[in-house]
Amino acid sequence: MRVDRDALLGLFLETATLKWMPRTGWGMRGVPQAESVAEHSFGVAFVALALADALNGESDEGARSARLDVEKVMIMALLHDLAEVRLTDLPAPAVQLLPGSVKSQAEAKAMDELLTPLPAMARWKALWQEFEDQSGPEGQLVRDADKLEMMVQCLRYEQAGSRGLDEFWQAMDERAWFYAVSADLYARLRAMRPARGGA
Repeated sequence: MRVDRDALLGLFLETATLKWMPRTGWGMRGVPQAESVAEHSFGVAFVALALADALNGESDEGARSARLDVEKVMIMALLHDLAEVRLTDLPAPAVQLLPGSVKSQAEAKAMDELLTPLPAMARWKALWQEFEDQSGPEGQLVRDADKLEMMVQCLRYEQAGSRGLDEFWQAMDERAWFYAVSADLYARLRAMRPARGGA
């Protein structure tokens, strides 16, 4: 199948907007120069890659029976926020006002449209959906990586002087992590908070 190269180039140009699209949750809380969606996505991909490698290393020692598929992990991590090209980064307060599964349906439609030029569209969309549904070990790992990377960034903002981010820590304190290594890393990260950080 010959790929529509104009459509592919259009996809590249559209997805480049993620490089300057800010993560709105940080901006709403007064964080200056908040990271972009693309910066967050890179961070998630790296954290997910490192976690998968660590867990697969433990698997080699018999600690886990099944190895994680690193290719699936990378595809999920890179695609996890791609729909924001069309929907922007909707902050949690806005999402809470949307009825039912409106956000999920809109994201699924955006992913269908964005991935159309790609031969791997069906596979990539299925992997993105697995991340959304948290239905497999790779999707669960990337979900952990998404939250863990957010908290790494939260700590960095606090270390740089930002205040008023306690709600992020409180939400993560209540989170049930899929992997023990993620829970352990979060606990270690939380212990690094500046003394004036609160919570």
